[in-house]
Amino acid sequence: MADDVRSVESCDEHEDCSALEGSAEVMMFFETGPWDEAGLKAPDCGLEGPNYRSTRKKLQEVGDEELADLTVASVFIGSRVDAEQLDRMPNVKLVCTRSTGYDHIDLEACRERGVSACNVPAYAEHTVAEHCFGLMLALSRKILKAHDRTRRGDFSLEGLSGFDLKGKTLGVVGAGAIGLRVVRIGVAMGMNVLAFDVRPQSLLSDVMQFRYVSLDEIFAESDIVSLHVPLLPQTRHMINRETIAKMKRGALLINTARGELVDTDALLEALARGQVGGAGLDVIEGEERIGDEAQMAAGGAPREALAVAVQRYALLNREDVVLTPHMAFYSREALERLLIVTCGNIRAFVEGEPRNVVS
Repeated sequence: MADDVRSVESCDEHEDCSALEGSAEVMMFFETGPWDEAGLKAPDCGLEGPNYRSTRKKLQEVGDEELADLTVASVFIGSRVDAEQLDRMPNVKLVCTRSTGYDHIDLEACRERGVSACNVPAYAEHTVAEHCFGLMLALSRKILKAHDRTRRGDFSLEGLSGFDLKGKTLGVVGAGAIGLRVVRIGVAMGMNVLAFDVRPQSLLSDVMQFRYVSLDEIFAESDIVSLHVPLLPQTRHMINRETIAKMKRGALLINTARGELVDTDALLEALARGQVGGAGLDVIEGEERIGDEAQMAAGGAPREALAVAVQRYALLNREDVVLTPHMAFYSREALERLLIVTCGNIRAFVEGEPRNVVS
């Protein structure tokens, strides 16, 4: 773990992250759970005292009075950091997200207000890649269907025939830190691995034994397509009716990146007609609205929440879909790295040497 942490310039064995405890900065961590609380108070982070507080709530759920004196806000992906929320934190100087992706942060609004923003660029590459293959295997070997059946006392094999990953073509869209680890596992399992990336590195492909191809070739040739790109205007709904039509009929789709990469309505249609043979999804479009249904029933939630609820229900009721709750990053080791790097980011900012800055 120490080597992975040092690779992103976090707290290493010679760095005392507990120095944050005496900082004059007023810090608040949002969307924390019991594990986060324990980790943040452990020696590697050492966050305790009157200038540190935390809440399980998202930023937008916290009252103005609790935000007025904040200088450092640490958020997770459910917290929307836009102009409205930044105006509620008039003294904030740093927004530090405990994630690699930062599409939930309005970087332009941060720049306009002189607020720095940083992320955790590397902490769960292996973890997410392993989860990808968990989703692939659950689909290719019909593991969930078999599990549900045997729980009912039915040990028959009818309808449970799956297929080997060995010899199949895996298309990796986005060959960054996570994508390359997916490539490595795929090659080790005897798969023919193709990759698309905006910055191909021919030396890597030679050494790791995969091929860079165009996005259209990924769709046309892959038995399994796995997404590993950030959510940007140009990647939103990159999986849509047009691109799905280019896919090999019956191919599997794996998404552990961002839900908005996939047009959910188009995916549901493709699953219904067999164009897509199955989907392993750790993220879904509009997942930040999950939990709004109660508000919606009382008339207090946006109409979009209904669409999300309907789509989620439709996905959950398909045997060819495996849906997990945005947990691909969620291993003990990855969480330790995440908190240590986050504390290192804050400490570096406090000392006037900010790192992992995205704005």
